[in-house]
Amino acid sequence: MAESAKQPLLEVRDLKTYFYTDDGVVKAVDGVDFEVYPGEVLGLVGESGCGKSVTSFSILRLVGRPGKIVGGQILFEGRDLLKMPEDEMVEMRGNRISMIFQQPQSSLNPVYMTGDQVAEVFQIHEKMKKEGSWERAVELFQMVGIPDSKKKVFSFPHEMSGGQAQRVMIAMALALQPRLLIADEPTTALDVTIQAQILDLMRGLREKFNTAVILITHDLGVIAEMADRVAVMYAGRVVEQAVVQTIFDEPLHPYTQGLLGSIPVLGKVTNRLDVIPGSVPNLINLPAGCRFASRCRLREKYGLNICTEVEPELHEIKPGHLARCWLYTDHGEDHRAPLKKSA
Repeated sequence: MAESAKQPLLEVRDLKTYFYTDDGVVKAVDGVDFEVYPGEVLGLVGESGCGKSVTSFSILRLVGRPGKIVGGQILFEGRDLLKMPEDEMVEMRGNRISMIFQQPQSSLNPVYMTGDQVAEVFQIHEKMKKEGSWERAVELFQMVGIPDSKKKVFSFPHEMSGGQAQRVMIAMALALQPRLLIADEPTTALDVTIQAQILDLMRGLREKFNTAVILITHDLGVIAEMADRVAVMYAGRVVEQAVVQTIFDEPLHPYTQGLLGSIPVLGKVTNRLDVIPGSVPNLINLPAGCRFASRCRLREKYGLNICTEVEPELHEIKPGHLARCWLYTDHGEDHRAPLKKSA
């Protein structure tokens, strides 16, 4: 079935999550839009602080004080999670939507055996008795490739390696075969061999259960290997969205181009890697116009004053390829996009 004929599993519409601090209001997520289809992997990329993780916590309604979701919709299977009663949302977490958190060993409870923590999922959501839930925990440990699973279920988190702890987190997340899995930097701090094993595991489980995945990372190599589509975030906004091959072959937004240009390529001889000048804007005091304007070389090249005056919307520049940039978008009679493609 073509993607256009599918119904999205998840639709995020104009999501806004702010943090109310003594210094001012931090607009961590400020009007984010994307959708995820059944069985697909959506890569959510961008540098640290762009709003990726806050977006994921917002989907699960796990934003703590001083943060607050102040606007938007999060439609999952047609229902708005932001309007769902808390008891229903508790049932949704871990059952229909699961999450793999960063730093697995710190996400696991240090005073409980890992088997207890996986078994608890079945005890809470399926009212399973302890013996049966432990049997399921052993099965899950085996499924995610933890060796000597019958003994490892009795291990505490500190007794496991980083890769094994990450597998425990994946086992917990997939225990009830959720429709949507959110993986927040699932390979951070793991060596490359374990990274490859974790990615292979996620790929196999996705194929087995048709689970949709939101893969949050700053590692574009992981995105190239795993994602079907990519949404690029910058300063609380999605600035570009397209299928993964298009993002790598023909990036439109200057920020995406800068990210890709900063990656070393095996076999390519170069004196230096590209660097994006300047720094990310202060999310408490955001500038007028495009949030990337002060760092954008193409704005200077084409002399675009509008970039510092009016913020562009996220427009479809080509079929299935969206970008938030005045290089490709006209604005009334005042601005003609220099790189706009003729119809």
